[in-house]
Amino acid sequence: MTAVDVTTEPVVARRGLRLVFVCLGLFMVYLDTTIVNVALPEIQRDLDVGVSGLQWVFDSYVLTFACFLLTAGRLGDVLGRGRVFLVGLAGFTVTSAACALSTSIEALLVSRFLQGAFGSVMITTSLALVHTMYSSPRERARAVSVWAGIGGLALATGPVLGGVLVEQADWPSIFWLNIPIGLVSIVALLLLPSLPKATESRHLDLVGQVLFAGAVAALTYGLIQASTDGWTAGRVLASFAGAGVAAVLFLWWEWRCAEPMLPLGFFRNRVVVFACAVNFLVFYGLFGAMFLLTLYLQSINGLSATETGVRFLALSVTIAAGSLIAPRLAHRAGRGYAYLSALGALLTGVGLLALLRLEVGSGYDTYWWALVLLGLGIAFAMGPATIALLGSVEQDRVGVAAGVSQTFRQIGGVLGVALSGTLALQHVRDGLPGALSGLPLPPPVRDKLIEAVGSGRLTPSNELPAPLQAAVTSRVGPLLVDGMAVSFTVGACIALVGVLTPLIVLGMKKN
Repeated sequence: MTAVDVTTEPVVARRGLRLVFVCLGLFMVYLDTTIVNVALPEIQRDLDVGVSGLQWVFDSYVLTFACFLLTAGRLGDVLGRGRVFLVGLAGFTVTSAACALSTSIEALLVSRFLQGAFGSVMITTSLALVHTMYSSPRERARAVSVWAGIGGLALATGPVLGGVLVEQADWPSIFWLNIPIGLVSIVALLLLPSLPKATESRHLDLVGQVLFAGAVAALTYGLIQASTDGWTAGRVLASFAGAGVAAVLFLWWEWRCAEPMLPLGFFRNRVVVFACAVNFLVFYGLFGAMFLLTLYLQSINGLSATETGVRFLALSVTIAAGSLIAPRLAHRAGRGYAYLSALGALLTGVGLLALLRLEVGSGYDTYWWALVLLGLGIAFAMGPATIALLGSVEQDRVGVAAGVSQTFRQIGGVLGVALSGTLALQHVRDGLPGALSGLPLPPPVRDKLIEAVGSGRLTPSNELPAPLQAAVTSRVGPLLVDGMAVSFTVGACIALVGVLTPLIVLGMKKN
């Protein structure tokens, strides 16, 4: 017995170290999902962009993240998950430096697009690596709990850490932070014994990748552009039409392709349908709420970046704590995981509805508990669905399955930011002329102000006298709050659809 213990202890230790540094890379990716939120107003001022530009700062990252997740999963299965993870880690580190060095919105968006692509590689292969490193269901559940908990910890750390960095060293510092983390993780993983090898030999579906990316990008562009052009504008309608055509062509190609990027046969498995639906429904509301709350807290309530980050702790810490607990509960619950995820969707929807109580100047006591409900909802919806999904597919298809799940999660986030921001900003644009009508503003100044605020520059120009700046802010604030209420209501309705997802798996036979 002693000899066996001596032999296996180094193996267990090395496996534990691999898990630590894989999760450290994962920490960077999730950190950049939330840390950028509190920096958005500073980026807006520094680079002179409106709300649509800020939507793209967030969505450019999540969009490529979503678009390349499926290919990333296949790359890991074909080339070796450990090797592909290291490439993603190195690329993410380099593109983080490019983000920090950006001096224009165009340069920042290009860097964010690339950063999201490398991040997608890391997320998908990290989950597949964690799954394949452990053979017993109990060990896997614990490892996935650590994986999900690290992601939750990054979500919790991001807003506060981002707020401190923005105030002390300006917004590029949120990207410089990734450099030492990335370098340490790369060196450590290179020194450790090799990670699991490739499990299948297949070709990449490049046609499917292009069609999928085109469909999601066109839809996102149309939703964001509608905030300034209107829903019936020519390029908005053309974007929606292009998205529809690309989506149909994608499904047609995937159906006939011998080795598709998205095996449509996956959706014969009801657990896959369940997991994808839950991830999409709840992340739509989460990402949309985080985007709008950042603008509300800093541009309307006048909080600093650090103060905003501290208020997000109620959300992010709850997600982190819930992400540690939910997978273990799901492992014990067996097929009851569906009810845990349904509970998560319910809590998410209720949390979003509770945010309808917000007004201009609302104190923290008004909404902290709503953020707690939202955080618990996300954790309990996400963790059990992930455990169930990975356990329902063949071992050599884990990478693709993880990519499918993450894709639906990120698409939910992309559309959540795009549509929520557009609905809120459109409400501001529609009500702005009437709101400013009683102020003593010369017509040219008034027209310029309507154009600026209507494009999402919610803080009036310093060229106005201080009393007029305060008066304009007092008129814009209620418009944004009312627009946020519309967005939160839509997000809540979408999340509450997830309560019905147990019906998908009730009576399900073993797949």
